[in-house]
Amino acid sequence: MKLIRAKFQNFRLLRDLELEFASDPDKNLTVIRAANESGKTTILHALKWALYGDDALPNNGNGFRLYPIDWDTRYDTRVPITATVEFKISTYRRVGSETRETQRHYRLERSAFEVVDSQSPRPSSTVKLFELDESGAHSFEEPEAIINEEMPSELRDVFFTDGDRALSFIEAHGSQAIKRERVANAIRSLLGLGIIEDAIGHVRKSEASATKESKKVSSSDELTATALQLEKLEEYTNKLECRLKGAKQQFNASSEKVNEIESKIMVALQKGDKEKLKKDIENTRSEIKELDDRLVDAKKEHSELFRSHAIARDLLASPLSRAHEKLEEYDQVKITDTTIPMLQERLSEEICICGEALKSDNPDGKRRREHIQHLIESSMCADEAQKTITSLFRYSQMRNTESKTWLEDYKMVLEKRNNLEDQRDQAGRRFRTLEQQLDKLSDTDIRELRSKLSMYREQRDEYLRTTTEIETKLTDLQKEIKEVQGKHERLLQKEKKAMHILSGLDVKRDVIKVLKSAYERITNEELTKVSEQMNDNFLEMIGADPDQGAIIRRAEISEDFDIIVYGPEKRTLNPDRDLNGASRRALTLAFILALTEVSQAKAPNVIDTPLGMTSGYVKNSILRTGVQKSAQLVLFLTHDEIAGCEEIIDETAGKIVTLTNPAHYPKVLVNDPGDVDRKVLRCDCDHRSECQLCQRRTDVEVEPEIVL
Repeated sequence: MKLIRAKFQNFRLLRDLELEFASDPDKNLTVIRAANESGKTTILHALKWALYGDDALPNNGNGFRLYPIDWDTRYDTRVPITATVEFKISTYRRVGSETRETQRHYRLERSAFEVVDSQSPRPSSTVKLFELDESGAHSFEEPEAIINEEMPSELRDVFFTDGDRALSFIEAHGSQAIKRERVANAIRSLLGLGIIEDAIGHVRKSEASATKESKKVSSSDELTATALQLEKLEEYTNKLECRLKGAKQQFNASSEKVNEIESKIMVALQKGDKEKLKKDIENTRSEIKELDDRLVDAKKEHSELFRSHAIARDLLASPLSRAHEKLEEYDQVKITDTTIPMLQERLSEEICICGEALKSDNPDGKRRREHIQHLIESSMCADEAQKTITSLFRYSQMRNTESKTWLEDYKMVLEKRNNLEDQRDQAGRRFRTLEQQLDKLSDTDIRELRSKLSMYREQRDEYLRTTTEIETKLTDLQKEIKEVQGKHERLLQKEKKAMHILSGLDVKRDVIKVLKSAYERITNEELTKVSEQMNDNFLEMIGADPDQGAIIRRAEISEDFDIIVYGPEKRTLNPDRDLNGASRRALTLAFILALTEVSQAKAPNVIDTPLGMTSGYVKNSILRTGVQKSAQLVLFLTHDEIAGCEEIIDETAGKIVTLTNPAHYPKVLVNDPGDVDRKVLRCDCDHRSECQLCQRRTDVEVEPEIVL
């Protein structure tokens, strides 16, 4: 199967987007260049939704919005959403000594309606499949059958890979049982093991039907009893096998819980001094209270600045200066009426307030008395306006003695408040950190963890006992079934009417043996091939040569479907702790490519941000290996991922497009795209060029967060 083109309408950011994919065997790489928040992951979701429906969406589509977040409800609240994918399927047949290829061209259309802001679940989508030929388009009744035959739903995360989530095959946030299940399911599906398991189940049902039929063709009570006994033994075996499968899954889950809680307890016990933490918390709490009180005072002081005389004085400095000059034009020696009685008293006592004599028989004293009397008389004659001006003049002189400006006061108060707020934030963060540390050391938590540990250990041991008991019973049952089958066959041989049943049973049991043999061969041989191919891909990607003393010597898939990495002296390396991010990503992609290569599945590998956390040799090697190993490779790459890989893309890419989100203007985009809607815009710029639409600023380090 190869993708030809895809078109999306109203799928989140993809309001109206069409993409073409490279299908030339010599240039099988499609590069979709897009910065962060420009629709890469959305396209991946849309492709999976088109092929597999809501089950392929995050959380199986529950609560996952499809319509654009800024849909204009003035026109309609029901949003039509469509995804169309065109693809070709090749079939091969032998004609004499030649192998001839036949291609069929299909168009898949999936559509749905979604009501904006509706709390009701989204109605089921409608899917249609058409085969396109010279005569037109011919529809199929059951499109899912063709899709699942070419690209099984169990493998959608292999064919359509989120570069970040792909690490779930090896990283620790999934339990070991879950990782094994993912790896096992992927291998079984691609290698056809699931089909063999289903076939064995169908033949067993047919065998059971033949056993039931043998009871009806003979009058022999012994044959009837033997057939009934064999029937019950097989039914009991099926029940035990189901129980065994469940017990093993529960055992794996309990074992993972035991390991997880044991790790938490070890971490909690190694954290530090609990009493010191409590003391630090109390001191920090007191510090926070003091800072809060000081902040209240600082806020009041800040507020009072805007009610002070200083702000009015500084804001009105220019007109006040002119007014002061006018006031100075008046007689500045005029005195106010409140001082006249005091001056008159001084005249009667003939002594000035300054201590000089005011006697009239002395020329100087006489001159002083006359001057004071003149001031008194002039002041007594002043009108109310003059009194007001004189008072204002005295007040302005007093205020002009203030040295600091309002801006200086404001700067000092603001700096003080900012410093207090910074101290308060630091104290708050320190307090939260201390509380978290104390929570990890809490006696109650540790007791609870130990209680859970004991519970999960008991569950694990119980499931282990159950598993062992069931396996023992199944072993005994197989012996008993074999004996009863032998007896049943001998009795059938005596009945002429039952010979055809005996022949049918022989055929069915032979088929089961063949299928089991094939299953074991594929499990042993093909799993080994996948493991070896994964190892070759992985070492090639990271440039590790065991003969040159590399730390990473080998990677393999165990019989239990664990992906294991070995270092020197065959020591195992933990992928989470001992491998860097680039090596973990390379290991996962090596596994995916090995699966598709060994299974010879002619299907596309669509990968979002495969080169994240990689650089230099590893980045180039991952890209080159992916192109070589994949039948059709579609990569969503950021500008940083492309940097350094331009020459490989020149050689191998058959299609290159650039996607742009207009919401990035003006912070990231240089030019206004001229589109107010939140949507992905496409241009035909390749990895080495840019246009008016996609030109970006080179000094941008952090891009804005866009809601998809």
